[in-house]
Amino acid sequence: MAVSKCTRLNGSLIKQMLDSVDSVLFDCDGVIWRGDQAIPGAPDVINLLKKNGKKVFFVTNNSTKTRKMYADKLALMGFNATEDEVFGTAYCSAMYLKHVSRLQGKVYLIGSNAMRQELEKVGIQQTGVGPDLISGVQIDWANVPLDPEVKAVVVGFDEHFSYMKLNRALQYLNNPDCLLVGTNTDTRLPLEGGKAVPGTGCILKAVETAAQRQAQTVGKPNHFMYDCVASQFGLDRTRCLMVGDRLDTDILLGSNCGLKTLLTLTGVSTVADAEAHQESGCPKRLGMVPDYYVESIAELLPALQG
Repeated sequence: MAVSKCTRLNGSLIKQMLDSVDSVLFDCDGVIWRGDQAIPGAPDVINLLKKNGKKVFFVTNNSTKTRKMYADKLALMGFNATEDEVFGTAYCSAMYLKHVSRLQGKVYLIGSNAMRQELEKVGIQQTGVGPDLISGVQIDWANVPLDPEVKAVVVGFDEHFSYMKLNRALQYLNNPDCLLVGTNTDTRLPLEGGKAVPGTGCILKAVETAAQRQAQTVGKPNHFMYDCVASQFGLDRTRCLMVGDRLDTDILLGSNCGLKTLLTLTGVSTVADAEAHQESGCPKRLGMVPDYYVESIAELLPALQG
């Protein structure tokens, strides 16, 4: 860890920091791209890190894309990346159910086609993708037909989320043996121009409230996302750097897992946000203070080119 937290990374300190790590984990949106545009210099940073012998991984809470979809997007933008370096919450949810929960049965999925594909890749069948229209009256809703093979409710981003889906999730979760798993707790998805739309966290909170249960989440800042990468690639946490634009997900993941952390200011969080956490003295908020910050990851280029 840095001697002093929230240090501006520049000059010789960049090379010193890079020499201290073997693996770098990048968040995607707001870090290496914004929407469909690469952050200027980001592809060169990623490609040079690899050329210099570093392992590079992409960790995202977005559950609407498969690993292949992300790899294709990265390639299109000029990043040298492979599918097995991408860890999204759709894939990590499938890994959690398969290898941690050892699920024997189906999933009721509040989520996307991408999540369905990742689940099916590991042999887990699902029901629930797509609209679920309401009909009947309340007593009908409480007795809605359920698939007896469903052993888990999994909640990700679902543009078709509705009262009927919430109700169906509740009916499954009335069985105490039915698992509740969420991809992430991000409440808002920031867009260009300061706008935002509701995130998966809003949907998950609705399900948790209805079921009066707390979900196991697999995405950042939960350590499971790092564990997924580390178990497959044998990472040494003392020689890993987490790079992100959000203090409450990316930087907190790094802190939770004992990684070095770097905040880039091309996305959501600001230095003022980090300093407020640092000055609070609150242990939980201190976990959201990065070791270092840069205006953009492009600032790493001179050290990599040298």
